[in-house]
This record gives sequence, structure tokens and C-alpha cells, in this order.
Amino acid sequence: MQMLHPSPRCKLIKWCTESGCSAFWHATPEKFYIEACDDGANDVLVIDRVSAEMTLAGIKDIPPSGVTRPICGIMGTTRLVAGMYLIVITRKRKVGDLFGHTVWKAVEFDVISYKKTILHLTDIQMQDNKTFLSMLSNVLNTDGFYFCTDYDLTHTQQRLSNTSPDFQEMSLLERADQRFMWNGNLLREITAQPELHKFAFPVIHGFIVMKPCCINGKVFEWILISRRSCFRAGVRYYVRGIDSEGHAANFVETEQIVQYNNAQASFVQTRGSMPFFWSQRPNLKYKPKPQISTDTNHMDGFRRHFESQVLIYGKQVILNLVNQKGSELPLEQAFAKMVNGMENRLIKYIAFDFHKECSKMRWHRLQILVDAVSDLQDEFGYFMVSSDRKVTSEQSGTFRSNCMDCLDRTNVIQSLLARRSLQSQLQRMGVLHVGQKIEEQADFEKIYKNAWADNANACAKQYAGTGALKTDFTRTGNRTHWGLVMDGWNSMIRYYKNNFSDGFRQDSIDLFLGNYTVDETDGLMPLHVQKDWKFLLLSVIMVVAFSMCIICVLMAGDTWTETLAYVLFWGIASALTAAVILVNGREFVDAPKLVQKEKMD
Repeated sequence: MQMLHPSPRCKLIKWCTESGCSAFWHATPEKFYIEACDDGANDVLVIDRVSAEMTLAGIKDIPPSGVTRPICGIMGTTRLVAGMYLIVITRKRKVGDLFGHTVWKAVEFDVISYKKTILHLTDIQMQDNKTFLSMLSNVLNTDGFYFCTDYDLTHTQQRLSNTSPDFQEMSLLERADQRFMWNGNLLREITAQPELHKFAFPVIHGFIVMKPCCINGKVFEWILISRRSCFRAGVRYYVRGIDSEGHAANFVETEQIVQYNNAQASFVQTRGSMPFFWSQRPNLKYKPKPQISTDTNHMDGFRRHFESQVLIYGKQVILNLVNQKGSELPLEQAFAKMVNGMENRLIKYIAFDFHKECSKMRWHRLQILVDAVSDLQDEFGYFMVSSDRKVTSEQSGTFRSNCMDCLDRTNVIQSLLARRSLQSQLQRMGVLHVGQKIEEQADFEKIYKNAWADNANACAKQYAGTGALKTDFTRTGNRTHWGLVMDGWNSMIRYYKNNFSDGFRQDSIDLFLGNYTVDETDGLMPLHVQKDWKFLLLSVIMVVAFSMCIICVLMAGDTWTETLAYVLFWGIASALTAAVILVNGREFVDAPKLVQKEKMD
């Protein structure tokens, strides 16, 4: 009896499946071949390494020679100084299953050059290309990229429920909500050719957690999805307010989903920077003073923002959590004035001074706000589908929360509102008995609080560069002294990053999202903008003066008057230099180089 040996392709598919990947990448000196890791797939995406043209071919067209490796998917393509690059996902981790569809977290990436060599570049061009590659790596290494190959993660459950049959027939790339498709710019070439859509998928940036939970012996799935908008995306101090199209900085849509016994429920909230034209550029001060633009028509962008919010989400309740004193007060007043100026009955404005109300560890006072909006939350409801797949209720409005960064204070309030919604959902589903409270379910409470704290950390790292503050309250329900210590530590790290590394991070995001495009014909890149020599000199003088002051203290002179004179001289020199540097703080911080100044202001 003749033994049948598996074909080379079968061995490759087995290798690909065992490695957790979903495609093969084949490379020859002339072309790249992307082959789906599917026994029934026959089409292959071919990328010409010289012309960058993308075409379809068959499996038989893949040459036996060349390099082969498994990949988890295509992130997209981009052009740098050295030419075109292919960005692929090389490692993924399963997050869970959403209605039978596997959700993955992209963990590792590779950026592959079309060109076989970069020897045609000058030394300066090579250095620029290396800098741009490090910018791409900076974004790709920012935790929080998620995807699903056969389900649309960019839309909420309610939006997907209200779609037409034609929408359901579209590819994932065509139907994706462009606000949350972070690889949209990288997939321009593939999106332009519908026949290639099956080789790519939308990737969102934010946070996803999926947890099986049990209350009263009833097992249900609890899911939290935060989708970060790629419109007006950026870092903490360089991107505030809105742009002319009404897109708000750090806009995040957060959806809480529950699945039980084939029924499902969803509750959506949003967060975003105060939607008018204001800035808060870093200047070496711990908390730069925010500036409201005086030469811009705020109402045009403000109106565009809320008209789109009402269209997408329905009625809006704005929860403004900023301080109602000091430097934040003018922002709160401007926000309230603009809402009143719109005279739109679908928009309600509520100001709640988070820090004042919760000062001296009085965190129980957050219940004041929750109780104040309880009737509105009941009116808005939530989206729900019964076990026989009938829509039984829809969410008619959302809470749009904000503080200065839309991170720490915002996340605390969102977690409290989401818990209140979940209480009602689980009771309607029959998971909670009448009179039972979620807070009494210790095992679930631990899962719930830790997930919301992890959500806060993810959003904070993506925008501010560090973990969130106040997560001790989110995790435990109490503010602790250790939590205050950790907040101080994170605040110091934020200060350093916001002043000395966020310019590079902002440039990285703008390059990744296509806000800046590399032109190979440009002789001088914006990367070569140099600071004035006098600013470098001032820094050197301050360091030398401070060092001499310390040396004089440690190595005392013959008399105390001599030592005091030296210490005073060098101490005054270092203090005066530091004062000059602080006055000209904006010139010393790491500022973005790739975008126009007006984008940041």
C-alpha cells in the first residue's frame, strides 16, 4: 500500500496554524507574495518591489525559491525616504470571542523595505530614514492595537443593528467607521482596489477586555471596548480642543457589552477634549496655563462637533469635570457659554468640580453626580437584544465626559455610570435577583473594577505617556495613601515625557496616520530644524553653575565667609540661568517638527 505524504503546502498550512498566524509572506528579489493561511484560498496578493503595484495571482504563481515566513496580517504600506515599506503583524494574542468571532491583540510588528538596499541614499537621507522608521516603531510599540478578521470592531452593537443588507455585504474595509480605523492611511493602496480587500482588515487602537463572569451560578460574558479616534489624534499637551472639522482631541468611544443566554446588551459613553479652540503648550512649567484662541470663530467647529455627535449618538449630556477655579475656570465658562449659545434642546450641560467635591478623600461625593444624572440615564436607556434576537430597547443618548486630559477624572465617572447601566441590564436578563446589587458581588466587582482601571491606564499611556491617576479608587472603591504616592510618581514621569519626548511622539503619530507624508524629492526634511545655539549655551551654563555650587559646599574654603561667597555666587548664577530658561520654556521643550504650528495651536 502506497503511503501518502503531505504536500509542501499542507505542511506550510500546518506550520502557520500551529504558530497562530493567518497568512504567509513570501519574498523574492522582485516581488512580495501574501498568501492566506486557508486550505481553500487560491488568490495571492502580489506586490511588485520596484513599481509598488499590487495585483492578484494564484498560488501556482508563487515561485518555490525565496524566503517564506508566517504572518498574522497586513497592517498596510507607507512611503519613507528609502521608498515603500510593508508593515505586517508578526505576533498576536487572543483576547476572547465576540459573538463567535475571535478578537486578537496585535503584539509584534515588522516593517519590511521594498528596496533590497539603501546604498543609493546619502548619509543624511539614511539618518532621516532611520528616524522615520523609529517613529513608526514608536507608534506600533504603543500598546493597544486590536483586530478581528471576520467581524467589525469599529462599530457599536446598536450601529451594526441599524444597518442595511447592502452594508452587511460590504467588506470590513468599506464598512469600517473611519474614526476608529487606525490603519486606514496605511491601507490606501489596498482600499482603492476592492478585489484586494480580503487581504486586510481594520485595526483599532484603544483597549479591549473580555471576561467570563458568574453571578448566582449564571455565567455571562462581560466586555469593555474603548475605541480611540484617529482624527485629531496626538499627545497630551500638543493636541487639545478641536480642529476646523469639529474633531475633538483624545476622543474615545467606550462600549460596555454583556452577553447572556444568547441575549446581549450594550451601553456607550464618549469622552473628548473640550470642543473649542484652545491650547496648552508645554513650557517646562508643571502645569502650563491653557490658552483660549482669541482670533478664531469657535462656534463653527463647536457646532460641527455636536451636530455629528447628535447624529451618531442621539441626545448629549456633557459632564464637564474640570476645576471651577484657577486656570481651568475660563475653559469651563467658555464651554458653558457655547452650549447656551447653540440653543439646542438635545444637548444638556452639567459642570461638576471633581477635585473640589472629592477633596480630603471624600470620594463618596461622586454619588452626587451619579444621582443628579440618574433620570437622564434612565431616559437614554441602553441597547438590548433578547435571546430570540429581537431588539427590545435602544440607547437614545450618551454621556460625553471630559476633564482637562479626558483621562483620570473622566474614567472614574464613566465606570460609575457604566455600573449603574449594568445593574439594570443584568436584572432584565435574570442574572441578578430583585434587590441584589452589583457592589455586593465580590468576585465580579473585582473583575469590573480592575478592568476599568486597566482601561484608564491604556487610554492614559496612549495620550499622556504614563498610566492613569486615581486608579486606586477605580480598583478598590477607596482612595489610598499608596495611590497618592503612585499618582505623584506618574505625574513626575508625565512631566518629563510631556516636556522632553512628546514632540517625537506627536511626529510619530502624524507620520503613522498620514498627517505628514514623506516626499523623497525634498532636499531638507523638517527633522533638521535646529535650536538656536544660545539655548544650548544657557543649559550648559546652568548645569556648570549648579555643579560648582555643589562642589563649593562639599569642598569648603579656608574660611566660612569664602565658602559662603562662592556658594552664593554660583547659586545665584544657576538660579538666574534657570529663571531665564523657565521664562523661555517653550524653546527648550521637545516640540513636533513635522506638522505646521497652526495644527498644534
